[in-house]
Formats: sequence, structure tokens, C-alpha cells
Amino acid sequence: MSILGFIILRASGIISGVFMNKRNNSIDGFVSRNRGTSLENPHKPDVEPSSLQRGLNKAKHNTAMHTKPPRAKVGVNRNEIDDSLKEIDQPERDKKGRVKKSPEQKSRRKKIIKRVIIAIIVLLLAVGAYVGIKAAIAGGKAFQGSVLDFVQKAPLKMDENGRSNILVVGTSEDNEGGTHPGGNLTDSIMVVSIDQKKEDAYMISMPRDMWVTLDNPCDVGYESKINAVYMCASEDGTNEPAGMAAMQSKVGEVFGLDLQYYVHVNTTVVKDAVEAVGGVDITIESEDPRGIYDPNFDWQCNYECRLVDYKNGETVTMDGQRALAFARARNASGGYGLPNGNFDREKNQQKVIRALQEKAVSAGTLTNIGKVTGLIDAFGDNLRTNFEVKEIRTLADLGQAVSGDKLQSISLTEEGESVVTTGNVSGQSVVQPVDGLYEYSGIQSYILKKLLSDEVTKEAAEVAILNGSGVAGAAQVEAEKLEAKGMTIGMIDNAPEGEYGTATIYQIGEGNPATKKRLEETYKVKITAGDPPLLVSETTSFVVVVGTIASAQSQ
Repeated sequence: MSILGFIILRASGIISGVFMNKRNNSIDGFVSRNRGTSLENPHKPDVEPSSLQRGLNKAKHNTAMHTKPPRAKVGVNRNEIDDSLKEIDQPERDKKGRVKKSPEQKSRRKKIIKRVIIAIIVLLLAVGAYVGIKAAIAGGKAFQGSVLDFVQKAPLKMDENGRSNILVVGTSEDNEGGTHPGGNLTDSIMVVSIDQKKEDAYMISMPRDMWVTLDNPCDVGYESKINAVYMCASEDGTNEPAGMAAMQSKVGEVFGLDLQYYVHVNTTVVKDAVEAVGGVDITIESEDPRGIYDPNFDWQCNYECRLVDYKNGETVTMDGQRALAFARARNASGGYGLPNGNFDREKNQQKVIRALQEKAVSAGTLTNIGKVTGLIDAFGDNLRTNFEVKEIRTLADLGQAVSGDKLQSISLTEEGESVVTTGNVSGQSVVQPVDGLYEYSGIQSYILKKLLSDEVTKEAAEVAILNGSGVAGAAQVEAEKLEAKGMTIGMIDNAPEGEYGTATIYQIGEGNPATKKRLEETYKVKITAGDPPLLVSETTSFVVVVGTIASAQSQ
């Protein structure tokens, strides 16, 4: 009971007591008569009063006329309230002076907290269910398998090095109403390689002008730039699976990678995805101190603005339209800041993807239901892939885990390490390996070394390969195998005749424990003590003599 309530009840009791003590002169509506009155005339006394009595009565009457009757006691004074307050029990307090709550109060508080928590959980479940349903519906549009598979969480397929390799291509068949020629040329080609255990990823852009032979010849002939492979194999976009299978095969051939997955997007998905996350932040980097300007997109705003016009070094927040234009900009006539043409464009495309990924997994996006569902809609409506629905949750987890320094780029034109160059074929400007047309081994070794940048790669211990199997080309096969595992290959030669078992490995000098371990694991043998059967260079750290293992592989 509150103090105020107690005061009110206490005051009511005092007031009731005052009125209960007042004499009640009536009983059941009858007024009692004075003694000595007559029944015939109740106001007339039975005995005539004497003169003395009449005088006393008259004096009494006069006194009554001039004297006010005492006022009835009404209300409560301050003293009575103070006395009442003193009767209230003082609340019990703990050692810190806080009022102790009664068991009833504690129970009521726990019930309130429990209800609030339940309400929050129900709300989160409702939101999660909504987003999950949206994702499942979008997954049904873009991904392989049943929508019911969404509840599963299957790991991604991997190559022999434990990496999942995804081919990402972009076409512009949706641009300008889809009526312009060349809409099914894959002008953006990229491979994303992910290690699920290490939670790292690399982006590698394929130059769209890389000159290749066509497995599916079409109007362009038997050879062309690699951006025509999808158009030819898909019969200008009418057969998506055939077109993407051909792209996986050809890009995998150039890069030396097993590409398990593909993702095919159009220009709309880039624009809508950037819009869904509220724009992306891009830092402008150019060899030109002025920055970057490409007038090729000014028509999109009736030449009243410059969509691609940025100062060098500034960080720009781009909306969907500007991000798409920036990703497509190259050395257009009248512009500046992109002297390397498509190579600069590939770097900027990776910038946009990195910025989009960082924004998509940021707390501000993940807690904004509108942005999350906007992303789902953008991908669901404009994305085609061979990923299965049951792999979506694994992809989502990796998308959050692989961020910052864990997402890196591999450039084929790195200064001092460039593995591609420009050339000319039949009057066309093309990109080709520095080793020559169709010579992809240098590209493949470079990429694998970057992808498998572990202790073995860091040691860079030189390994000589000797052919002791009697099978021609066996040493070269083994050299390519070891390069794929991140090793540095030195001399390749034939070994003297002898018994080498499946393989025999010699170590020259000490150190390089990671390389030693990997060689022993690869060939399932222990390092042999002693000198190798052939003289090798001073830079050699290990000698592998291949034996019957090579013979078995060649059969």
C-alpha cells in the first residue's frame, strides 16, 4: 500500500469518527417529544409555567438568540497526519541503503522481463523468417535445387588444393533495352578463389582480350578474344548452360584452375546491388595526377553532368549508376587517367566488388531489413549460377568471414612480375602471355604461387626434377604437379639408369622444413641421405628422381 493511500484511508476514518459521535435526535423518522408536552398539542405543556419559570425561559431564549452554536469538527489537521505517518512501517533496506523488494515485486519484475525477452525473440524470428523466405524464393530463381534445401548447409566443392574456384562473368544484354549488338560478350571476367578452412579469397581478373582458340567455332572463326566464348557456345545467349560450361573450360585452361562454379550477372545486378546497400565508397587511384575522366558515359545524363570524373586520391560515395559507369570506364577518347585501358578497368571492377562486399556485410546493412531484402531481390532477379540452394548458407557465412585483408587481388600485370602483354593478331589488338600465344604455363605458375602463398612458397626452395622412369616427359609432368603445390622448380633432366622405386628424394643442405614435409607427403617416401645421382646447380635444395610412379601415371 502506498503512503498516499494510507493517508487517505486514515483521514477518512478520522472524519467518520467525528460524525459518528454527534447525537442523533431521530429514530426511524420519528422526533422524540419533550417531557411534559401534550399529545393533543405537542407544543403546549401539560402544566402552566409559573411567572419565575417564564422569566427563566425568556432569559434562556434571549441568550440562545445571541450566541452561535459551536461548529462541528470537520477535516484533518497537520498533527493528525503526522501521527498517522508515524504509524507506517519503515521499508526494509539492504547494506547499500536500497529498499528491498518484496517477493511479490521480484516475481512481477521477472515476469515483465521474461515477456519483453519473448517479444524480442518473436520479433527477431519473424524478421528472420521473412528474410529467409525472401532468400529462399530468390534462391529458387537463381540457384539449382529445391527451395526446401535452404535449411541445409553443404560445404562448397573444392579442387586438389582445397580451394573453391568461382568464375564470375558479366554481360550487358540488359543494357539499353537489350537491343544493342554484342550484349552477350562477356566484357567482365573474373575468378574468385576461396579457401573455406583458412577463410581467405583471391580475385583474379581475366583480360577480356586474351586471345584463345575456340572449342565451339562460330561467326568469329576458330580463334578469338576470350570474351566471345560464351556468345559462341550459348548461341548468342539462348543456351546458358552450354555457354557457361565453355567459359569455365577456357578460363580454367588459361589460369590452370579447376572452376567448380560460375556466376553470370548483368549490368542491372551491379546497379541494383549498390543501390540496395546505400552506395559504395571508392578511393580513386590513377597514374594521372588529375584523376580519372571518361566522357563515354556523359550521354546518360544528357551531357549535363560527368558520371566518371574524379580527382586522384579522393574517396567517393557512388550510387548504382556511377559505380557501374566507373567499373566500365576505360581509355575513351577525350578522357584521361586510365592509360592501361582494360587493365585499369579490371582493377576498378575489383574495387567496386570489394567495396560492395564490405558494405554488404557491415553492421549497418545486416541490421537494415530493407537493405538485406533489396540485395536479395537484386541478386535473385539478375543472377544465374550453378550453385545449389543447399550451399547458400555456406556462401553467406564465407561472405561475412572473408573481408578486409582476407580478400586480396592477384594482378597479372604486377610491375616486375607481369605474365601477360599486348600483341596484334590479324590486325586486332589482343592480350597474350609473355611466353607467347597459347603458352599459359607462366600464367598458371604465377597464379598458383599466389594462391598457395604458405610456408612452402615463402621458403622458395629450388627443386630439381630427374626422370628415372624411362618414360619420356615424366619429369615435366612432375614439375607441373609440384608447381601447382607452390614449389619452385629448377632444372629438369634425365637421371642415370638405376632403381628409384616410386620416387627418391634427396635434400642438399639443411632447412626448408615446410618444403621437405610437402615432398614427403606428396610421394609418400622419406628423404634419402647422401648425394643425388646427378650433379645439380648450387641453388638446388631438393632433388626428386621420379621412378615407377611416373610409369604408372603414363599408362
